[in-house]
Amino acid sequence: MLNYDPLACWPSSEELPDSDDTPVDNELQDLIPGLLKALLAIAWPERMDWYFGVDMGIYYDPDLPAIVPDGFLSLGVERFYDENLRPSYVLWEERRVPVLALEVVSQKYRGEYSTKKAEYAKLGILYYVVYNPNRRRKPRLEVYKLINGAYTALEDGNPVWLPEIGLGIGMERGTYLGIPRQWLYWYNQQGEKLLTPEENAKLAQQETQEAKQETQEAKQEAQQAKQEAQQAKQEAQQAKQEAQQAQQRTQLLAEQLRSLGIDPDSLT
Repeated sequence: MLNYDPLACWPSSEELPDSDDTPVDNELQDLIPGLLKALLAIAWPERMDWYFGVDMGIYYDPDLPAIVPDGFLSLGVERFYDENLRPSYVLWEERRVPVLALEVVSQKYRGEYSTKKAEYAKLGILYYVVYNPNRRRKPRLEVYKLINGAYTALEDGNPVWLPEIGLGIGMERGTYLGIPRQWLYWYNQQGEKLLTPEENAKLAQQETQEAKQETQEAKQEAQQAKQEAQQAKQEAQQAKQEAQQAQQRTQLLAEQLRSLGIDPDSLT
């Protein structure tokens, strides 16, 4: 009997287009997911069971075009195969649906609140994150969780804790690639954001400067204490000299009284 594996006949990731060739509408659509990926590499340096794709196609059917989120996170997969890395993310090879998909909204909507949301739900992606930096009255950051086949918006919060990932996601002003603005960050369970390399360097510089200042202050305090000790010593020596001079005057006066025939002890 012939053993037939249909997956063996499907195209591999090397044979499929690695993107949809659609240019991004805004540089933030590359920078924001790129930052999240860089932060994960810092937070999980020893872990090799995760992958974060940026503007990469997710193939779920060989006869359909790929879905291309601005960013997505997959857990339980190899971080990389070889030095050529992944050309695309093919579900029948990875056998893992991403746990999170990210869309950064530009001036021009691309179905982030409609078609893409429905596609990610159909695909079974647990978390759907939408960041809209252009919003003023509505929340800029929305996090949805797939519950019973439909996305439910999680309660407003910044950051929003994602227990299946073990991190929170939120927005905060910071600096990345020399650009100061509001960015998306990962957060630990204590609500502390994971710092960018620049922020880590700045923090280290501040701590070094503070330590240097504290050392300088301690040195100045030690110098001042030394001066005070020297002054106290001088004052003690001066007091001793004055006491000796007073004693000498007393002795001289007593001798003068005795020369006059007066007993100085009788005067006390």
